[in-house]
Amino acid sequence: MWGAVEDYPRTLVEFEARFATDEACRAYLCQLRWPEGFRCPRCGAAKAWLVRTVRYECAACGSQTSVTAGTIFQDLRTPLTMWFRAMWCVASQRTGTSARALQQSLGFGSYQTAWTWLHKLRRAMVRPDRDRLAGRVEVDETYFGGEEAGLDGRGALKKALIVVAAEAEGRHRIGRIRLRRVPNASADSLQGFIDDVVEPGSLVHTDGWLGYDRVRRHGYRHRITFVADHAEQKSAVLPRVHLVVSLLKRWLLGTHQGAVSPAHLDYDLDEFTFRFNRRRSQHRGKLFYRLVQQAVRVQPAPYRDLVKHVPRRRPARHRHHN
Repeated sequence: MWGAVEDYPRTLVEFEARFATDEACRAYLCQLRWPEGFRCPRCGAAKAWLVRTVRYECAACGSQTSVTAGTIFQDLRTPLTMWFRAMWCVASQRTGTSARALQQSLGFGSYQTAWTWLHKLRRAMVRPDRDRLAGRVEVDETYFGGEEAGLDGRGALKKALIVVAAEAEGRHRIGRIRLRRVPNASADSLQGFIDDVVEPGSLVHTDGWLGYDRVRRHGYRHRITFVADHAEQKSAVLPRVHLVVSLLKRWLLGTHQGAVSPAHLDYDLDEFTFRFNRRRSQHRGKLFYRLVQQAVRVQPAPYRDLVKHVPRRRPARHRHHN
């Protein structure tokens, strides 16, 4: 699938001309979901016929499916043309977009609708079977959140701890990156992240924190540079990962005007990673292409799943006067 010819609109004019109808949008989804032709999700057979305009019936097992079944578009009542406009809006903004901006661009009457759509699309920004980083990889952590008086570094409380991995490309450039929020800076958390995102045999460069003491035992080459816990010194030793951290914090504060929800920080990290790893694309349409391509491979995301980590607001208490 990922080696298929990349077919996407280069401009807004091309986009509007190509995806003016639901039929055109559905044909594009078919092209990206089944680049080598239809495959039955139940039995894998390649032969089917179209029934009821939008459903395919497998010639082998008789099961019916649609191109949107099992994707983020499953059971959606909104026309696909609106979803394609939303994906173009999200992908075409170089620095990202907020739910409020999406609401204004698409004319939604409800902020909640725009928020839900945006988070569904952010879930599609993580490719399920993406390749692990390889070669030389810098790894370090950073905290994001409010200031804590008297606390900083790895002992900070009530902040989100984000671990960052950045590929070295040449002498100074950054290749791909991976980000993850972790519960703490323990070896279990940090090594689990490295195992998931870095190819064994790669050279992993970290500072001397004990949380990285398992790296070599897990099949990696390990370069350790001991530095004091000061940003300036770490930035000089691990320049790529700290440039990524700087850009990430600037992006979080800029795109959301400082209103970053801790409950949905993971989705923000996914979006930043998606955009950063495609920062050299000459056409914004390529990000749209990748987003649609991944959207047909990601499982449906019901609203209740999107908000399950969001704390409910307590009803306002009114003061009673006697």
